[in-house]
Amino acid sequence: MEGGCWFGGEFEDSVFEERRERRPGPSTSYRAKRCEPQWFYEETGSSDDVEALTVQKVKGDLAYRRLEYQKALQEYSSISEKLPSTNLAMKRDVQEGQARCLVHLGRHAEALEIAADLENKATNTDHLTTVLYLQSAIYSSLQNLEKTIFCLQKLISLHPFNPWNWGRLAEAYLNLGPSLSASLASSQKQNSFTSSDKTIKSSFPPSEKDRLLCLPETLPGSSVFPVEAGSSNNQKNEKALKNVPNCTAEKRAAVSLETQMKACACLIRTRLLLQLTQSQQTSFALERNLQTQQEIEDKMKGFSFKEDTLLLIAEVMGEDIVPEKLKDEVYTKVKCIGPAALTALVIASSEEFEDKWFRKIRDHLRPFENQLHTDIHILA
Repeated sequence: MEGGCWFGGEFEDSVFEERRERRPGPSTSYRAKRCEPQWFYEETGSSDDVEALTVQKVKGDLAYRRLEYQKALQEYSSISEKLPSTNLAMKRDVQEGQARCLVHLGRHAEALEIAADLENKATNTDHLTTVLYLQSAIYSSLQNLEKTIFCLQKLISLHPFNPWNWGRLAEAYLNLGPSLSASLASSQKQNSFTSSDKTIKSSFPPSEKDRLLCLPETLPGSSVFPVEAGSSNNQKNEKALKNVPNCTAEKRAAVSLETQMKACACLIRTRLLLQLTQSQQTSFALERNLQTQQEIEDKMKGFSFKEDTLLLIAEVMGEDIVPEKLKDEVYTKVKCIGPAALTALVIASSEEFEDKWFRKIRDHLRPFENQLHTDIHILA
């Protein structure tokens, strides 16, 4: 062997150097660097551009914390213009800060554009998780419950063992119920009419929306009924039109039952996940856990489901909850993959999510729903 070579490798010179002898005597004490409050407002005198931009970002973060959103937005925007294209990490942080400021300033369209840009540039699961939280916050500020729910469903498809996302989804479903009922009530009001024009309006076939709200037997047998039609046809049309409000009430009852079921299932899964993790928690984490479980118990009292139904929901929503899986979820490594692969990790539609998690429960409740419809017809 020549020149210190060994199987094609070369030794570093430092391998053959003698170690430095330790000097006798007490070792110098370590002094931690202390930063005074608002140290970032002082003149640093640094020529390092990255350090200067970091200081500016801290100023923006402080302004955001103080609810000075316009000032924070100006700081973030100024940083974004100066950042080199290679500093991707800070770029993403600054863009998220911009979007959150824009939400508070009521500029939701601009915030959504930034969120879409962040989503397109996401390269790992952490990036996508951050974007989904951001989009959820934007749609929540817009009070767009459907899209808020879809964002939460995507988050859950990425992290199915996160109890807090399930809890937020339950709250969204609970808020969605009254919203849908109000929408159906508004539709019913628009379809109502005075007795003076019943004969004229009965001459036309029901709209497609009415067809969805009414049972087949309540619809007229003919598509068009002239004004001069006989008394038997007119009576048939009058009967069908009188049943429209009943059909709307039936639809509202079905929607209410459906949203209650979804909210109840999400709450039960939240409780199951919290119960599984509470043995590993202490202090404020355990306190928050137990407090949330109690809040869930209180909310569960507002549902009218029977005990066997609640047991079935708990069984369905806890099928995949085992300690081993939960441990793997907590310590899951960030998956660095391309945008196309990231898209494949999340559900494509709300229907896909609800079919996966709620189909068994929905099938169980179908006889109860049919009985509910029968009761409505009897009361009518």
